[in-house]
Amino acid sequence: MPKQTHSHWWENATIYQIYPRSFMDSDANGIGDLAGVLLRLDYLKTLGVDAIWFSPIHPSPMKDFGYDVADYTAIHPDFGTLSDFDKLLKAAQDQGIRIILDLVPNHTSDQHAWFIESRSSLTNPKRDWYIWKDPNPQGEPPNNWQSFFGGSAWEWDSTTQQYYLHNFLKEQPDLNWRNPEVKQAMFDGIRFWLDRGVAGFRIDVIDVMLKDVLFRDEPPNPDYNPATDTDRMKNRIVYSAYQEEVHALIQEMRTVFDEYEDRVMIGEVDYTLGLAKLASYYGEGNELHLPFNFRPLMMTRDQTPTATELMAYITEYDRTLGENNTPNWVFGNHDTARLASRVQQAVRAYAMLMLTLRGAAFIYYGEELGMVDVEIAHADMQDPFGINFPSQGRDRCRTPMQWDSSPNGGFSSAEAKTWLPLAPNHQSVNVFVQQRDPHSILSLYRKLLLLRRTLPPLSHGSYIPFENPPQDVVAYWRKTEREEVLLIVLNLSPVERDIDLKRTDSASILLSTELDRQEEVTLGCIPLRPYEGVILRIFANLGI
Repeated sequence: MPKQTHSHWWENATIYQIYPRSFMDSDANGIGDLAGVLLRLDYLKTLGVDAIWFSPIHPSPMKDFGYDVADYTAIHPDFGTLSDFDKLLKAAQDQGIRIILDLVPNHTSDQHAWFIESRSSLTNPKRDWYIWKDPNPQGEPPNNWQSFFGGSAWEWDSTTQQYYLHNFLKEQPDLNWRNPEVKQAMFDGIRFWLDRGVAGFRIDVIDVMLKDVLFRDEPPNPDYNPATDTDRMKNRIVYSAYQEEVHALIQEMRTVFDEYEDRVMIGEVDYTLGLAKLASYYGEGNELHLPFNFRPLMMTRDQTPTATELMAYITEYDRTLGENNTPNWVFGNHDTARLASRVQQAVRAYAMLMLTLRGAAFIYYGEELGMVDVEIAHADMQDPFGINFPSQGRDRCRTPMQWDSSPNGGFSSAEAKTWLPLAPNHQSVNVFVQQRDPHSILSLYRKLLLLRRTLPPLSHGSYIPFENPPQDVVAYWRKTEREEVLLIVLNLSPVERDIDLKRTDSASILLSTELDRQEEVTLGCIPLRPYEGVILRIFANLGI
């Protein structure tokens, strides 16, 4: 097996995603803010995370809750000030926690000063900073490109009598990354935050930044289902995104990160294009440090994967990346149903899976409590995508963090109207209750994160699949060059399963997802309870 090294902090980091509107409200206006995060920093330190990743905190009209950026080098007043950010950054660094920001490079808000200038006239110096086109000969949009949020990706501007491109909302015009001035301005914005000391960026839809230079029509999608699919899925996405030239652009952006010491570049890319394509975004060590691995999230969203399917994917992913690229695991985020709502009774086993695999792991806030989706009445919806497509709304996974049993769950003062309602179960599912319960899922996360930091096989060991595990069982070894061996075994079924360790002289259970499982020396065949996961320390040279 290849020798695993651990030379950069992110290679085994646990990165905690905070949706800033929903984590902690310090000023009783019902919206989370940076000062609120500062109040809860000790919690994150005790949990054991290495870094915080903030969803967008820049000034924005909030048409897409921060993904419509109006100023790349400032803080939205809802979240505080630049001084508040600097204070939080310093306090986090003092606790050994890094801060990662969200970068939205594909588009800005239509209220950004750049776009206001661009749309003011055909001759404005910033006209070419965005993508403008004349109507086609019939007076219609330039081509058939569709927005992610429904309808044409082109919006008519009556002032200048041209269309501008928006792959998302019409209030989110796409930047023209083929313009060197745009690149320079965006790279300067990245440096602004790296100079302040942020540890890196998670970069939104980085593979959408470049478009076909000929602006050709997208070909029809033969699998389109109008009953379930959005407008954008009518066509295959060939020209409006995912251009091969984007790799050169990412490499150029990477040089900005490389001007600084040990900063991480994380990118959101289309997982549906296959593992080889995903791996291509590492480049030759000169593109993304971590191209987001969304496949585990999507596997559990679309249906319940079998243990065999999970094992096959994990093993293929590890093999495809090889020894020089760092895997990463994303099981939840602000766009998808919460993990506990997707995998339900198996949520503890999935927590153990995510935190014992090789590479970086991303925890979406509240997953460590087993927070679930909250049904939001249409009148209370905030998400523009959900308002247009209620069945696909994202508000249900963005509800306030559940800190205690008080009326607003400790997220905000009892008198405040929170921007989204809390989960009905927040009185029993919250930090205050769970941190006093050794059997809680929060206690399990804390134990897993401690082992992840302190056990060499978990911090920098190789991943080796267990051969022919029983039905419904995911099993794999983590091993170091010094022959330290752990075996992780996860039963994903509602019935008891046994795993045969005939090759093993002895083993001890380091941790089980079940509280009353004794850490006794075990021989031979180990019974696993329904949905139980265990970490075993092996006392034998197995020749693996």
